[in-house]
Amino acid sequence: MNIKEVIQSDKVDFTGIESSYFLLGLLSAFENRFQAVADATMKEISWKQFFAIICINLCKDRPTVKELAEIMGSSHQNVKQILLKLEKKGFVCITVDEYDRRKQRIELTEYCRNFCTTNDEMATAIMKKMFAGVSEEELQTTIQTIVKIENNLKEI
Repeated sequence: MNIKEVIQSDKVDFTGIESSYFLLGLLSAFENRFQAVADATMKEISWKQFFAIICINLCKDRPTVKELAEIMGSSHQNVKQILLKLEKKGFVCITVDEYDRRKQRIELTEYCRNFCTTNDEMATAIMKKMFAGVSEEELQTTIQTIVKIENNLKEI
């Protein structure tokens, strides 16, 4: 059942729920549904593992585990577990920082780069389908809204 079907279903009643609560639930349900589709599509790695790869790829320099955890919005322990699985599969290389032995740096492997290149066309097609009918203005409004909500979350 997709989100629209849940909303229209006679099995749940959203009457009286504040928009902010509804949006938070909607985002959580969307994340679960998206993760299930992404996990089934990629097969070799999970969505969370691929998200880590995307975040590493966005970094100007090889990130530390701590830096990557901050970018991903996750705990150091969770990110470390994701990285260990990616390392075992040959997607990343985790090395000790040459200047500070307490830090570990993450680097994408050639195998990972080839994987991303091979799957780029499929990912682009999925993104086009997923965002079909959504305007750039709607995307920008959604991005701005989520950024504002997260800024407010930092103050809690």
